[in-house]
Amino acid sequence: MDIGAAMLILLVTCVSCLLLFLNGKDQKNKGRLPPGPRPLPILGNLLQLDTKDIVQSLHTLSERYGPVFTIHLGLRPCVVLCGYQAVKEALVDQVEEFSARGDVPMIFRFTQGNGISLTNGEKWTVLRRFAVQTLRKFGMGKRSLEERIQEEARCLVQELAQTQAAPFDPTFLISRATSNVICSIIFGNRFDYEDRNFLTFVGLINQIFHLLSSPWGQMYNLFPGPMSYLPGPHNRILETFEQLGLFVSEKVKMHQESFDPNCPRDFIDCFLLRMEQENQDPLSYFHMETLVMTTHNLLLGGTETVSTTLRSGFLILMKYPEIQAKVQAEIDRVIGRHRSPSVEDRAHMPYTDAVIHEVQRFSDVLPAALPHAVTRDTQFRGFLLPEGTNVIPLLFSVHKDPTQFKDPATFDPAHFLDERGGFRKNDAFMPFSAGKRVCLGKGLARMELFLFFTTILQRFTLTPLTRPEEIDISPLMSGLVTVPRPYEFHAVPR
Repeated sequence: MDIGAAMLILLVTCVSCLLLFLNGKDQKNKGRLPPGPRPLPILGNLLQLDTKDIVQSLHTLSERYGPVFTIHLGLRPCVVLCGYQAVKEALVDQVEEFSARGDVPMIFRFTQGNGISLTNGEKWTVLRRFAVQTLRKFGMGKRSLEERIQEEARCLVQELAQTQAAPFDPTFLISRATSNVICSIIFGNRFDYEDRNFLTFVGLINQIFHLLSSPWGQMYNLFPGPMSYLPGPHNRILETFEQLGLFVSEKVKMHQESFDPNCPRDFIDCFLLRMEQENQDPLSYFHMETLVMTTHNLLLGGTETVSTTLRSGFLILMKYPEIQAKVQAEIDRVIGRHRSPSVEDRAHMPYTDAVIHEVQRFSDVLPAALPHAVTRDTQFRGFLLPEGTNVIPLLFSVHKDPTQFKDPATFDPAHFLDERGGFRKNDAFMPFSAGKRVCLGKGLARMELFLFFTTILQRFTLTPLTRPEEIDISPLMSGLVTVPRPYEFHAVPR
């Protein structure tokens, strides 16, 4: 396991603390969980996991223990699902049983069960339904949202043009563009790219995802009790969450001052209206804490996942310039150089659509999604999973399944093309997860990826600062999210 001396010292401290917490509790599970590597007392299977790439560690263990096995993350047993068939049988074929949300201690430490991401039961059902309906009301799946994304893509193109083909790190700029799309729905307006508060806000989101995927973030999720009392970078995650929460709270306060129940302007106004309608109901899920956390969840999901996918995609296209050239040729043939790409164009651009799907498959921005849990005692492949058992559907293993993709370790758009060059769907494509917990912003994300990719490649050729064969497209780290390596490029006008 790749951890430094500081982590080892921290680990010893965690063990000591945990021994005090045990108090002789019986840790045996009821039911019959799948077999897996033998856990050590207290540590579980920690020493068999690389905290910089837990997902790959789990995938490697599946080669020995099979597609369904049990891993102990600290004191918590988790059932790991590897490969398309196992994940499909759980999330799709037994959708109700596997529809609960599992434990993510670092995120729960901030949300305390409010919002959408870690909520279960009726509360989750009500809040998710409200969020989906409200996002649709303000454009999700409608032309008004397409126009917002087109506008943002044009703003991004203008910023890239100002670089005058000089070396440029796209990380922060792309995050600002994708964040503005979800901000326009939630707050009712986009932000200028140089707005100081907006820059701080986007920077906080970048930090949160980086810290959550770091070894320190992984250690907190393994040992939340002791780690909450120990110093270290993991404490910055909570601090960053809280700063982002203050930003959202300030926006909510501004909305309250100008709120008109007869004319809701955006997501926050719709939530305030629902709060007003249910203010006499003591059991209502619509209150200020839930508003802040729900908004917080949507901003995180709507900013960083699309941004990271775009950054990964641009790096891959520079690695394979022949693929970039074929996409640009299709753009020229179908759209031309003078009008903005539209969502309708996608149906006539099978190669570009295949490339975007392959970017999502290959980059695996959410390699394991958030953990699931079973809603009741569940029979699965001859085992009995007790109610509440944490389940990790390894989406990475689905996208790397050789039974579903001819050469899964290679980036190849042909994975989504038929023999005539038409686009071909694949049920093993699960970047948004599957079942009841599928990403509620799936439609928005698909629209953004197509319009941002095509608008930028319509106007620019992306060229690296080194030879394509020297470009490393392996991730910097892979935990809750897959973080691509930082890079610079030249955005050369076409």
